[in-house]
Amino acid sequence: MNKNLKWLYLDFNSYFATIEQQINPPLRNRPIAIVPSITDYTCAIAASYEAKKKGIKTGTMIAEAKKLCPDIICIQANHEKYIAYHHKLINEINKHIPIEHVCSIDEVACKLIGKECKPKNAVSLAINIKSGIKKNVGDYISCSIGISTNKFLAKTASNLKKPNGLKILFRDALPHKIKKLKLSDLTGIGKRMERRLILANVQTINDLYKLSPKNMRTIWGSVQGERFWNMLRGNDIEEITTKTSTIGHSHVLHPNWRKPDLAKHILNRLVLKAASRLRRKRYFCKKIKIYIKIKSGYSIEGKKKFNKINDSITLLEQSDLTWKEILISNKIKRIKQVSVVLYDLEPLESAQTNFFQYLNNNFENTIKKRKSLSDTIDMINSKFGRDSITIGSLPKNISDFSGTKVAFTRIPDIKEFYE
Repeated sequence: MNKNLKWLYLDFNSYFATIEQQINPPLRNRPIAIVPSITDYTCAIAASYEAKKKGIKTGTMIAEAKKLCPDIICIQANHEKYIAYHHKLINEINKHIPIEHVCSIDEVACKLIGKECKPKNAVSLAINIKSGIKKNVGDYISCSIGISTNKFLAKTASNLKKPNGLKILFRDALPHKIKKLKLSDLTGIGKRMERRLILANVQTINDLYKLSPKNMRTIWGSVQGERFWNMLRGNDIEEITTKTSTIGHSHVLHPNWRKPDLAKHILNRLVLKAASRLRRKRYFCKKIKIYIKIKSGYSIEGKKKFNKINDSITLLEQSDLTWKEILISNKIKRIKQVSVVLYDLEPLESAQTNFFQYLNNNFENTIKKRKSLSDTIDMINSKFGRDSITIGSLPKNISDFSGTKVAFTRIPDIKEFYE
């Protein structure tokens, strides 16, 4: 059988925690949890391997983490540092092989070509990448590398040995080499899909491999099932491209900021940030959703629909209207989380030709002025730093609670730290 390989996948181990340990050596080999804020009423957004051995993982409440591991060290997340190291790592990897896909803040995929496809050469390349990272980026930073015939199996291989692993998955070793994995260990099988598979009497990896493409399409309810069948067998199929459909931000509030009047300040900051991203990505939006989480399992949302807009003042007005409607209809004393989502997006270029036909002359002039003001604010903040100029007053230390955050599946542009 052809032993040529096509993909090399890097997964940085316990990324946020490792970066903190890289920067601060006394934290090395100690159990640490990365948290949004220093309080027992939040959860870990990342954990070091030392903490994971004690049962602490992403989502573990800090009060519970302290019971599992009394000597746990909580570190408030510094997302700007994680982005800075992300770019250092990208630059180092690119010295060895071009990166095909940046999959998340801590995962990248590289396509092997020519002699790199030979197993011996692919392994040598992986070892050189690991050495380059240790030497040029950080001696405490490690990654697990998987190599296979498609990106899906290369990622699966990277999960077989952690931390600091290096594994190859050949087609002819399947499904034997991964039969001990749980269904949910495979990328693309979340809790809902796992339930569907179990209902179809698919309990194990071996059961999954016995399905036909038609069976998989039926269970998935779409052509994605057939795509998954091919990915499981190492076939390198073309990925479906996606486009931006929403722009949003959310924030779990520190206990001191959970009264509605204080939470509203945080929401305003999130709206301004989302509006700035909307303009930078060159979109209008036609809908806004405000989401308020009161406690676990209970949340309230409100929506507004309007003509195409992307200026900060109008979006704040729509947010204010939605917020007031939510508060009038519900007796809310404490708020755990606030979120804003801008959606029903339309590219600026396609909307510009007919944008002003919906407006009367007075409102047209108002919107033009607001757009111009918003663009000017973006320019000043980009040059001098976030909140150098803003709309409305901001309470002291609000930036501590509403700065740019890193979702594992979305790497913020460095410009977002100025929005």
